[in-house]
Amino acid sequence: MTLRDSITDSFVKGEIFRPLGVDEIMQLNVADLSGGELQRLSVAMNLARDADLYLLDEPSAHLDSSYRIEAARTIKKVMERNRKSAIIIDHDIYFIDLVSDRLIVFDGIPGAEGNSYGPMSMKEGMNRFLKTVNITFRRDNATNRPRINKVGSALDEEQKTSGNYYYEN
Repeated sequence: MTLRDSITDSFVKGEIFRPLGVDEIMQLNVADLSGGELQRLSVAMNLARDADLYLLDEPSAHLDSSYRIEAARTIKKVMERNRKSAIIIDHDIYFIDLVSDRLIVFDGIPGAEGNSYGPMSMKEGMNRFLKTVNITFRRDNATNRPRINKVGSALDEEQKTSGNYYYEN
C-alpha cells in the first residue's frame, strides 16, 4: 500500500492534496523530488494530520508563485474548516497577507536582542512592520492583489503621511 492509498479522507484528497498537486508526486521517490515538491508534500502531510495547533515554518519556501497562493489558501481553508489555529513564520509578505488573520511582529538585533509585538490585527501588525522597512502596500484594482507602492510615489507619500502603510481591507 502506498502513502496515497492510505489517505481515505475525501476532504484531505480534494481540499489539500489536489490544490497542492500532491497526487502527482506521491508515486515518485522522495529522493527524486525537487525542493518545491518536497515543500508541497510536507505542507500537505502536516495539514492532513489532526492537531490542536499547527506550526509552519516558511511554508512558502521553494514554492513557485502559483503554489504559494494555493498553499496559503489551503492552510487558511483547513484552519477555518477544522476551527484550528496555526502559527506561521514566513518572510513572504504576500503569503502572509493571504493566510493571516492576526500578526506578531518581531524586531531586534540578531543574536543579541529581540522584541515581539502582538498578537494584533493584520492592519496594525502590517503597519508596524511595513513602517520599519519603509514601504507601503496598496490593493491592485484589477487583480485585488496587494502591491508594493513605488517609493516616493504620490500614493506612497500619501499613505506614509496618513500612517497607513498597509491598505484598507
